[in-house]
Amino acid sequence: MITDEQWAELLRVRATDPDAVRRAYDRRERRTSVLSERGTLFLVAADHPARGMVGVGPDPLAMADRRRLLERLLVALADPAVDGVLGTPDVVEELLLLGALHDKVVLGSMNRGGLAGADWEIDDRFTAYTARSIVDCGLDGGKMLLRIVDSDAGTAPTLESCARAVSELASAGRLALVEPLPYAREGGTLALRRDAASLARAIGIASGLGATSAYTWLKLPSVREPAVLDATTLPVVVLGGVPAGDYAADLEQWGTTLRHPVVRGLVVGRSLLYPPDGDVAAAVAAAARVLEKSR
Repeated sequence: MITDEQWAELLRVRATDPDAVRRAYDRRERRTSVLSERGTLFLVAADHPARGMVGVGPDPLAMADRRRLLERLLVALADPAVDGVLGTPDVVEELLLLGALHDKVVLGSMNRGGLAGADWEIDDRFTAYTARSIVDCGLDGGKMLLRIVDSDAGTAPTLESCARAVSELASAGRLALVEPLPYAREGGTLALRRDAASLARAIGIASGLGATSAYTWLKLPSVREPAVLDATTLPVVVLGGVPAGDYAADLEQWGTTLRHPVVRGLVVGRSLLYPPDGDVAAAVAAAARVLEKSR
């Protein structure tokens, strides 16, 4: 998908013409609606490297090769069922320079400072897009990760920062996508709590962040008990999560959650970009069919 000539030109622009990034933001043709004509939203996530997550399955460096990552993103974005991308500034700007984001929804990832495996992981600082830069760059909204760990004081400043970002995005009429995930420390490692009580509690916490919830959406894991989503009226998108190594099983689990009426779509990263058989186009098409069927 990226020829040697295109790659050389991208590298040249990066080194010699930094203003090209601003021009690319300004030229981007925005969609009139975040939702598709079907009333759904299907985004590909590409903000993992900024949090130090470059491994997929048995390959610890799968996402470390930027050219291959961008090629996989281009394959995904070429499918008309994919509405857009969720990414950090570096990835978004590379896709802009490659001309891949016209008429696509673009959400900027905001807090990536809670590096995977770091002692301060839960104190998830805002180190990427800000609400102001999202508006200035003409993006459609911002996404923030909120991992809730009752035994870790790092949760508190992240809560406060997310609340501020929700308010600032809403004041500019931009979507605020909050990803509330309840975690617990087990033997020194963080483990996602998937029980209904923990998820419902996290949904309630995230829903109340900021001065208004008018522009708030939630990004949540697929759930074993879809009734837990009765805890909110806010629009929900289902996150792909860590690839299980069995794409059919992932699809089945997503499909169960997608049928709940508050759910509007999917935001999937590694499972789509690095499927077990390597066929990105087929993985994207299969996810699109599951989303379409659920509606």
